[in-house]
Amino acid sequence: MNKNMKRKTDREEYFSDILIIGAGIAGATAALEAARQGLEINLIVKSSGPESSNTYWAQGGIVSYGEDDDPELLKEDILRAGDRINNPEAVEILVKEGKEAVDRILINELKIPFARSSPEKLDFALEGGHSRRRILHVEDATGQRIALAFMEKLKQFPNVHIYFDHTAVDLLTVPHHSRDPLSYYRSPRCLGAYVLDNKTRRVKKFLAPYTILATGGCSAVYLYSSNPRTSTGSGYAMALRAGARIVNMEYIQFHPTYFYNRDADGFLISEAVRGEGARLKTRDGRTFMEKYSPLGELAPRDEVTRAIYQEMINTNSNYVMLDLANYVKVDIRKRFPHIYEACRQRGLDITRQPIPVVPAAHFCCGGVLVDVWGKTSLEGLYAVGEVACTGLHGANRLASTSLLEGLVWGLRAVRHISENFQPGFPYDPAKIHPWYYSEREEEIDPALIHQDWMTIRSTMWNYAGIIRTRKRLERALADLEYLKHRIDRFYREAPMDPEIVELRHGIQVALMITRAALANPESRGCHFRQD
Repeated sequence: MNKNMKRKTDREEYFSDILIIGAGIAGATAALEAARQGLEINLIVKSSGPESSNTYWAQGGIVSYGEDDDPELLKEDILRAGDRINNPEAVEILVKEGKEAVDRILINELKIPFARSSPEKLDFALEGGHSRRRILHVEDATGQRIALAFMEKLKQFPNVHIYFDHTAVDLLTVPHHSRDPLSYYRSPRCLGAYVLDNKTRRVKKFLAPYTILATGGCSAVYLYSSNPRTSTGSGYAMALRAGARIVNMEYIQFHPTYFYNRDADGFLISEAVRGEGARLKTRDGRTFMEKYSPLGELAPRDEVTRAIYQEMINTNSNYVMLDLANYVKVDIRKRFPHIYEACRQRGLDITRQPIPVVPAAHFCCGGVLVDVWGKTSLEGLYAVGEVACTGLHGANRLASTSLLEGLVWGLRAVRHISENFQPGFPYDPAKIHPWYYSEREEEIDPALIHQDWMTIRSTMWNYAGIIRTRKRLERALADLEYLKHRIDRFYREAPMDPEIVELRHGIQVALMITRAALANPESRGCHFRQD
């Protein structure tokens, strides 16, 4: 970093070489790689720890290569799952660079204790859509171990400054946020972000010549979601408002098996459970996947999800059953200890009883369009992980490729930045607008925020969910546009609060998904139209 630039000023301005928003595997990888190169990093985390990231909650694992595996086999599996509209260049990069990244960073550096079949051999799991056992895992808590290991590693670097309990509000761009009228003759550029300190409720300017969005997904805009409720799509919304290109937002993947709980939030039941032999059944005990796919329970996620959805309709039920007890041959308590314990706390012994499951929104295959280096269409802005659309996933993501994508593109983005790095801040900070607070601040009523979220989530689940029609999507669009006007007004007049900021992001993302789904009449992958 330029020695003449202060990291903090009295005007709540924080400077760094790179601003990274989000600390899942993609953001953490980028921070670690940049830190090694001596760059100054400001890392924004919206919660008090890594628990807000989808990485932390990833159960299944991360793709590598099994003993009898081959890069061409993995490539074919990715393309088949993505309905062959994947970006061939992105697929090639993942297949070529993925294993080396896993070995170098996760195994050798972070010492992630992946399961082993013997002291010398890693244990590879099988998941739906894969033609080989190739998933590295740490029991059923792979993501948690990875997220915590990254956070401990990053804390060792004095040039990495982690800001917990900070919520990104908007990307800071020139000319939009410039006081200088002459800036409109310049090409648009991202110069950081306005960020809310959740504790003080003050908005700070985080300024950097390079910004990396690593904000994760948007599945929390749905009623049933395997993601944390903080996965509101903030990165998509901020990028859209800043003018970056967004693509493929209709391709929302639903995970087939989410613990159904009528009275409270459920949790993900890993696809690895079916990889070990578990079978799906109707509530009266009939298996049904054989009717929908020759691959049965190991069909791609979109096929399994629609099969479950159809059986729920056929049987007039809110859920189906997932039976481990009668089919899984491994020790259930040892292989899936966290799932076993979570079910036990809900009064269910999965060694004897089936699990009630329902599909849940899980992953966005689209997002902020990036090139092979993670660079967006807006100068100075990069995007990595789920918020980005590399094109790797096409119309439907292959299981356990998301963590690997975050790892590979976290490395590639920093490599590109470092190779093109120009020291110093490329704009006069004095010409950038401070944050303006509303003169009339309405009191925040939590009941209104809760009801707005329920409206968004119910609308998305019922009208823009697993099976879509033109009439449903048109109804969703009308209802959401009306709600957006009210939320925008509320945002302008309410005091700054993370709940309001997240609600504003969420309504915009819900509209992005709905508009994209309405504009695409062709069923493909996880976008299914039934007109």
